Amino acid sequence: MIDLAAEGALVRGASDVADFARGCFRGSTGDQVGIELEFLVFDRAAPARQVPLARIADALPPLPGGSRVTFEPGGQLELSGPAGPLPEAIARLAADVNAARAALREAGLALAGVGLDPVRPARRQLRLPRYEAMAEFLGTPYGSLMMCSTASIQVNLDLGGRPAVRWERTHLLGPVLTAAFANSPLSGGRPCGWMSGRQAVWENLDRTRTAPVPATGDPASAWAEYLLDARLMLVREDGERCRTVRDGSTFRDWLSAPTRPPTLADLAYHATTIFPPVRPRGWLEIRYLDAQDPASWPVCVAVTHALVMDDRAADTALAAAEPYAGMWPWAARLGLAEPRLRSAAETCFEAALAALPRLGAAPDLVREVAAFADRHVTTGRPPAADLLDLVKGPARSLSAWLTEEGQA
Repeated sequence: MIDLAAEGALVRGASDVADFARGCFRGSTGDQVGIELEFLVFDRAAPARQVPLARIADALPPLPGGSRVTFEPGGQLELSGPAGPLPEAIARLAADVNAARAALREAGLALAGVGLDPVRPARRQLRLPRYEAMAEFLGTPYGSLMMCSTASIQVNLDLGGRPAVRWERTHLLGPVLTAAFANSPLSGGRPCGWMSGRQAVWENLDRTRTAPVPATGDPASAWAEYLLDARLMLVREDGERCRTVRDGSTFRDWLSAPTRPPTLADLAYHATTIFPPVRPRGWLEIRYLDAQDPASWPVCVAVTHALVMDDRAADTALAAAEPYAGMWPWAARLGLAEPRLRSAAETCFEAALAALPRLGAAPDLVREVAAFADRHVTTGRPPAADLLDLVKGPARSLSAWLTEEGQA
């Protein structure tokens, strides 16, 4: 997306930012999906203890599906599968999740599919200059929680031949999908008051970089304005060193500042420090979904993919979801207990179920989606409701779930 040969070129005004933003909507024109899964990792013998990152890395085997392994600042494990058609992308990443899960179990560890650490305090393990500056900028408690205690599913979708259409769909569906897959209601072993506590964390961070990009009918122009008006988090200096920006200035301010002018590389890096629910990068990053159970994450990917990629499914789903497109806080706090979101979610899942065979999904995956709908959507009980039940039960119920005894 970014021309590496031009990285040193100066950004002389808003028109250069607009050119960069337009480039973010040029790229993948097909119908592929890429999937990035984050998991919290627990010690099966002591779930309240932080697991050293090196212990996780040492336990991981070669992954048969070719996923890239990375770690988030708190030691969350991220598996990023190769992009491909929906059936292939899910199959390859599922093989890697299964391999990782089995190897970690042998090492006394467990993958937990949950969007916010339900028992452990935020504690950072990675000390890279970027993370040092990010931690200073975002502060506590929400910056620390975001960096160290959250986990998500990121669904990356091709832009297709009509990028603006897919961009709009991903936003209009956001609150309904957030509610349906809400899976982070606990913190410190107690209910946090939100069905998606992970989304609550994002709601309490710097909103110039976490709020949805405004809907204007021109996504590239809206993205350019968002980039210009987002506060600067950090500036890279002297190689890897990062300087935290504390004065509240924006990228627009930098363009007229008496200091050195920003380069294209500075703008591209600024874009990596901005985290709206959907971000364009030559593809569409859908970032608003809580992590799911290690055995059932394909449902989340399949439904999201179907409702954005399949025109018939999208038409049906958007007719139900669009009236509630601004209900992000309600979706995060109430999940499907909000009756309007629940009704829209039922329609969306029905549309996805009709579309998945057209998209080549295997019958087993279609059955998994139907089972999820019956268990969580029709009943108005997203995965978060099951977690809340654990803290109402015997004292060891949550610990047993975290160590996989109770997970699917």
